[in-house]
Amino acid sequence: MASRRVPLYDPFLVTIAAYLTLGAVAISGLLALETSRSRWIAGVLLIAFGILLALALRIENEERYVHLYFAAQTLVSGSLFSLQPDHSPFGALFFVLSAQVMLLLPLRPAAVWIVVFILITGIAFAHFFGWIGLLWLLPNIGGYLFFATFGNLWRQAEFARRRSQQLLEELQVTQRQLQNLAVAEERNRLAREMHDSLGHRLTVAVVQLEGAQRLIPTAPDRAARMIGAMREEMKEALAELRRTVTALRAPLEDADGTPLNAALARLAQTFQDSTGLAVHVDLLGALPALPEAHRLALYRAAQESLTNAQRHAAATQVWLMMSAANGHVTLTAADDGKGFGVQTAASEGGYGLRGLRERAAQLGGELQLEVRPGGGAQLRFSLPLPSQPPGVLETPGGSTIE
Repeated sequence: MASRRVPLYDPFLVTIAAYLTLGAVAISGLLALETSRSRWIAGVLLIAFGILLALALRIENEERYVHLYFAAQTLVSGSLFSLQPDHSPFGALFFVLSAQVMLLLPLRPAAVWIVVFILITGIAFAHFFGWIGLLWLLPNIGGYLFFATFGNLWRQAEFARRRSQQLLEELQVTQRQLQNLAVAEERNRLAREMHDSLGHRLTVAVVQLEGAQRLIPTAPDRAARMIGAMREEMKEALAELRRTVTALRAPLEDADGTPLNAALARLAQTFQDSTGLAVHVDLLGALPALPEAHRLALYRAAQESLTNAQRHAAATQVWLMMSAANGHVTLTAADDGKGFGVQTAASEGGYGLRGLRERAAQLGGELQLEVRPGGGAQLRFSLPLPSQPPGVLETPGGSTIE
């Protein structure tokens, strides 16, 4: 079966160079011949060589036909060389073939053809000039090897260029895929930010509105305070929305540099004041230094836990605890609500829980949902601590908001 190949050279450039060489050889060779008969024979052979050069462009992808091509060209070139072996310019045609064979064939069969060219030239020199003619063969051997080496280097350079082009195209495809993936991840991140931040604050606002509506007839002052708290909550929600849309940064540090523990304590206090649920906070006195992504994820986990306790669990108390052990920092949130089945917790959950699972997975952590001893639900959000030696954030110690 013929093997199909892609030529590793510029056919137009090589063909032009071959025809220019053929023209120079034809002019000098025909003028050097002494008889008209030999000139006619040489002219026919030179035309045949030129026709075969044109055919090479059509059969370059078929290795079987390429071998037939070089067999025919070898016959033509050898016949021309035999017309005038003494300082014959026709020997230059073997130089053309030596370069061309390296471009059209793999290295091993090409080397075989180079040996054939050397043998034919050596036989011709030995036939016409005896053993002394073999000395004249040496410059021809050098020429064949030089042009063959040139052709092989050209072939390798073209192969490297095509390989580089292929790698460039693959890299461009990969880059486009990565860009699409980055866009999808950014959309998911934005969706999580919107849900975790605005969802929490809007839930608190709805509870405040419902409570204020009930208290207006009997306790207008308290209702007014709840509406005021709701107004502040909405201001915070608007500011958080702006931060999310513009930079998607964590709302953990104000201008005064509020650390994570203080932000969690403030979150719990605000939630308790707004909903009436008792929030018990037990935080580490000295929290290891955490990257911004870790701090944001822990803060969002606390937000989602408080929101779920108020919205779905029908709880009256919530516990937020922070711990660091075995190379992990863990936020545990528990409530005394109606709870859920372990299997249900593992397989279901709203968008907020899915978002927390995604956050944990992206940071190499995990989210666990459990049944709290004594009733209710318990969430464990665990992230690995950074590998570098941790610093310490000076934060308030454990506390309970009553």
